[in-house]
This record gives sequence, C-alpha cells and structure tokens, in this order.
Amino acid sequence: MEEPRTQGEAPTSAGTLAKSYSPAASEPEVREAWARYRDFHAEPAEAGASVEDAFAVLIPPPNVTAALHLGHAFNNTLQDVLVRYHRMKGDRTLWMPGTDHAGIATQTVVEKRLLRQGKRRTDFSRSAFIEQVQAWKDEYETTILGQLSEMGCSCDFDRTRFTMDPVCADAVREAFFRLFDDGLVYRGKRLVNWDPATRTALADDEVEMRDVPGHMWYLRYPLADGDGFVTVATTRPETMLGDTAIAINPRDPRAAGLRGRSVRVPITDRLVPIVEDDYVVLPTAVAEELGLGPEAINDPKAALATGFLKVTPAHDPNDWEIGLRHELPVVNVMAPDGSISTEHGWSDGVTEEARGFVGMSREDARTAIVAWFEARGLLESVRDHDHAVGHSYRSHVPIEPYLSDQWYVRVTDDRLAGSALRSMDPDQRGDEDAGATADAPAMSGDGGLRFFPDRYAKTFRNWHENIRDWCISRQLWWGHRIPVWSRVVAAEEADAAILEAARDAGDEMLATESDWTARGCAHRVRMLGDGTIEETVCVPRPATLGGHADAVVNALEADGFEQDPDVLDTWFSSALWPLSTLGWPEPAAHADAIPEGDRLLETFNPSSVLCTAREIITLWVSRMVMFNRYFEAELPFRHVFIHAMIQDGHGQKMSKSLGNVKTVRE
Repeated sequence: MEEPRTQGEAPTSAGTLAKSYSPAASEPEVREAWARYRDFHAEPAEAGASVEDAFAVLIPPPNVTAALHLGHAFNNTLQDVLVRYHRMKGDRTLWMPGTDHAGIATQTVVEKRLLRQGKRRTDFSRSAFIEQVQAWKDEYETTILGQLSEMGCSCDFDRTRFTMDPVCADAVREAFFRLFDDGLVYRGKRLVNWDPATRTALADDEVEMRDVPGHMWYLRYPLADGDGFVTVATTRPETMLGDTAIAINPRDPRAAGLRGRSVRVPITDRLVPIVEDDYVVLPTAVAEELGLGPEAINDPKAALATGFLKVTPAHDPNDWEIGLRHELPVVNVMAPDGSISTEHGWSDGVTEEARGFVGMSREDARTAIVAWFEARGLLESVRDHDHAVGHSYRSHVPIEPYLSDQWYVRVTDDRLAGSALRSMDPDQRGDEDAGATADAPAMSGDGGLRFFPDRYAKTFRNWHENIRDWCISRQLWWGHRIPVWSRVVAAEEADAAILEAARDAGDEMLATESDWTARGCAHRVRMLGDGTIEETVCVPRPATLGGHADAVVNALEADGFEQDPDVLDTWFSSALWPLSTLGWPEPAAHADAIPEGDRLLETFNPSSVLCTAREIITLWVSRMVMFNRYFEAELPFRHVFIHAMIQDGHGQKMSKSLGNVKTVRE
C-alpha cells in the first residue's frame, strides 16, 4: 500500500494523481521543460524567404526600479494570449523580452537608498555612483525576468535585451549621430520643464497637470514717474524678482496713456517698460466697454484679470514668448533646486531688499514677498483660486519653467512628425491629407498604423499636429551619456573657416567641414551671445571609426573639448526598442548576441502588435513611429492595442513611484 502523498507531491505512478493541485510544486518543472526544449525560441526566416508568417511582439520593457506589479501582469497576460495563439497557428512567433534602465526613476531610488545610509550621490565619483546603480539594476533585472518566467510568459528569453546593453547602446549612438549630422538634433537655451527635486529637465509629455488650491494675489507696481501705479494679478509672486516688463493689451483704453512709460518693480527697484501685447487678457469690464463678443466677455481669465501682466521671461513660457517679441532681458532668479538665487542669471536689481529673499525656497519666498507687499500697502487684494499646475511625472513635485541650455530633437520637422501622421490608417486619421506635404515621398507603411480601440488614434494625431521639439538632455549620471564634445573659443583665436561658419550660423548650430569631419565625426558651430564661438563635435559609435574611437576622443580632449555631462532622456533609447532589440544598425557587430545577422531585423521589423497603456502614446508610441520610419523607412509595428489600466482603490494608476502597487507575488 502506497504512503499518503503530501499536497503537491508528484504522483508515484502514471495512474495516480495528487488529491489537490499545487502550482508551486508543478510549475517549476514545466518552466524547466519549456527552457530545456526552447519552446518559445523564434528563428528568423532565411534570407530572401517570405516573412508573411512572422508574428512579433516586443515587450514594453519594465523599469529596473522595482519588482513587477499587477499592471505589468495584466499587460503581459494580454501579450501572452496573442503570442501563444499565433504560435499554435504555426506562425513564426517572437515575443522579445527586456528591461529599461529608466534614468530618472532608477537614479532617484538609488539616491534615496544612499540617503538612508547617510550618503549622497555627490559623495561618489560619477563612475562609482554608476556602479551603485548598476548593482541595483542587476538585482531588479533578475527579479523582473524571474517574475516573467514565474507568470508563465512565453518570451524568447534567449533574446533578452536591456536598453543600456552593448547592442542597444550601439543603436543609441548611431541614432544620435545621424540625427545630429542631419540637423535634427540641436542645443539651445530656452525655457524647459524643470524638476527641482531631481534637478533635471523634463519633456512636455513628462509633465502631469493637476488642479491645486491656490490664490490670486493683486500686487501694485508704482509708475516710474510717481504718478500712480498699475495692479498685476499673479499666482506666483516669488517670480516678480525676475520681472522685466509690464504688458497691456493695445486694445485696452488705458494703453494710450501709458505708452512709452515705465514701472519700477518693487523690491528690485528695476525700471521696466510697459509694452503692448495682444496676449494680455482684457478684464471683463473692459471687454464689455469695447463691445467685444461673448468669448472675450465670458472668458474665465477675464474675471480675474486687471489688464496688466507682469512679464517674467525666465519663469513662464508665455512670458518667454512676449519677451522674444519685445526683446526683453531675461532674469533667472532661481537655482536648480528651486530656491531664490543670484548665481544663475540675476545681476540686475539685486538690492539689499532683494537679498533678503536669496536662499529661500520658492514656497517660502512666495509667503515672504506677499508679506512684504502687504506691509507696504502694495497688496491690493487676494482671492482664492484653484488652478492647474504642472507636476513631474517622477518626483510628483510642481515643475518650474527654467531657463537652461538643453539638447533637443527637432520632431517638428516633417521627416518626423509629418511622417508619423502619414503612417496612420486613413480611416483613423480622419483626413487623407493630414501631415502630407507636396514633396513628401511615399514610404513603406504609409497608412498602415492602426489603433485599437479607434479613439486612441485621435490622441496620436493631436499630439503630432501640435508637437513641440523634444528636450532629450537630462542632468543625471545614469543613462546614455550624450556623445558630444564641445569647447568655447574667443573669436580672435578661432580658425578662419570656423569663424566664418560661426558668423553665418548666428545662434543656430551650423555644420562645418574640418579635420574632425575628415576623421568621421560631425562638427557644428554657433556664435554665442557674448561673441565667443562654441564648437560641437559628435563622435559616432566606435565600430564606424574602425577602432580609432579612443584616439579621436583623446585628440578632442587634448584640444580642449569636453564631453557633455548630461545623459539622454530614457525615452530616446526606448524609442529605438523595435530596432535595437533586433540588432540595428549592424547586427553583425554583435554576432554573439544576434548570430542570425540581418535576418532577425528583416523578419521581425515591423513587428505585429504593440500592447500598452494610453499614458505612453505620446511618451513612447509616437517616438517609436517617428524613429523607425526615419531610420528604416518602416513602421515599428502595424497595430497598437491600448488596454485598460489597473488602478488602486482611489482610482489612481498603479505606479512604483507613487508607492501604490501590488506586486505580482503579492
């Protein structure tokens, strides 16, 4: 007689079964068999053979910040259903797994861990800190891949990629170099979305708008001639330290009497002009007096407006545009941490009164400045006012419009945004000519991109029709370091050809021929505001320099060039995921990882379906479409399936950074 089996024990013979099923006992054996027989391994088609039976799904790579949560489980279950179905049909099926380095998010969690140990990032050298992050990445990548396996995900784990591994790093270098060489990457000083907690720039689609309770303060600014004052309305009194003008709408009846006059900004004692600009909202009473239509009279902003706008070009994007139109000076009164500072562009109007606010946080400065105005009878009134404030999608603190030199991709170029629009299925695009230009050549995949459900196609279209250039530089250490070396030289010390090119360039980056371009690099110059010349050299991926990459870099640094300290936005490498995972641009350079060479890319790009959530249509889907079409003239995928999101009990999305997740194991 057989001894009774414990729960989950394997049957002692083919004819007997355990009384109850224990997944923990049986699943490891099943997973081991799947791995041993490589059941989920996908082979590309032979060169020149048909790829009509190819079906590929590239996993949205989870961030190596923490373990997988229920949102990942849901997303991966949907993908698994698709790939298992096509595999059973006999299709050549690839489910490509991998992980994302997640620059800001991963660096932030590692810095928090160091803080608990009484250490800061700045206590380490750059390389030593990266070692700390690498250790974190190794730990959580192992956890994540193990969880995918434990969930039974039928990925081809032989092909696992990481967005900073050598294969993907090559793709990033190649893409950046091509964009730089083609004039689609540039550096410029402009207002960016600045996260004072992580101290880095953010792209527009990394900013989350939230309604917050606040106030509208009405502040009096004396006219310079002592004949009265003007009243401005603001939700951000702390920025008045950087005011460089007062604006009034030219249709305002008061404009004529104020034309050519000036205002003396309180605290800074700065003399600023009154300028006329159509952007200024007319107060309701003025709109009625002028007989304007209901749109102007009923504008919610009109009910709050005084007709006078304090203009702070360094701290508000609308004011920045006004400043450009009227050639106003730009005074940045904040440090990267959001505190009031005279060290980052504020030299005019630093009075003794003003120095009293230096070093304060922006919140404390707001309170102190309001109190200063009130004590001197210059606070006319205050009203409760709820308004939308941009917050960092990572740190969740209010972002600060901040003047900074950053790198951008010119996604407004028709070769990127226009191409993305032309990729859309005409039925979903709504306008067969959307994004078309007279000289835009036909491209494989035009009209071939379709969204499920249909409604998300509108999000994609609206984004590209109103897109702004993409800020890609991040003030971090963890990530793909920008492969650009720069130096600034005095005009009189510059080579004659460089000087001539810089004069032609003005403040735009202009390509020039030089010894550096003869060595395979791309060289651009621009004239800076102080009359000096900035030279910028982009170094391509090492393989294209025939083993001389180190020599080129050494020569640059010996000549006074320094590598840019910033890293690329995480989404730059993620945008290349459909290409980099398959070995682009040169699979043969990574024969150990991709022994099939070009066949893998030829078989599985475009892939079949992208399965993701609506929140990253702009962050990720858009950029994959633009990059894949620009670099390979192909769609990255044909179908985009947008699924529902797992939310917590308060209706918020589950997010590692919000701390409201349930892990897969939980």
